[in-house]
Amino acid sequence: MPTYDYECSGCGSHYEMFQSIKDRPARKCPKCGALKAKRLIGAGGAILFKGSGFYTTDYRSDDYKKRASADKAASTPAAPKTDEKKPSAAEGGGNQKPDPPPKAAEARNPKP
Repeated sequence: MPTYDYECSGCGSHYEMFQSIKDRPARKCPKCGALKAKRLIGAGGAILFKGSGFYTTDYRSDDYKKRASADKAASTPAAPKTDEKKPSAAEGGGNQKPDPPPKAAEARNPKP
């Protein structure tokens, strides 16, 4: 059953009442007993959809999802370049750590 809001113009009290949709609005105020109660117009109950399956994006095709992830990857900022020249100790780069030794795979197969 729906809940209706009421206001009494006699005593000014506000209250709620459970009534059937088919029932006529109540007129008698439960606080003062006067026949001056009026049903207020409410905003109604809100419907809130939670979980997956309620949004357009939940039903997208696999092709759309692939294109969207490709667009997202293309729009992310690129990593800083690592092939820049490192300053030597004479140029003020003396506080930098030396390059780590090559990995075992790189030691066996050096790059040309």
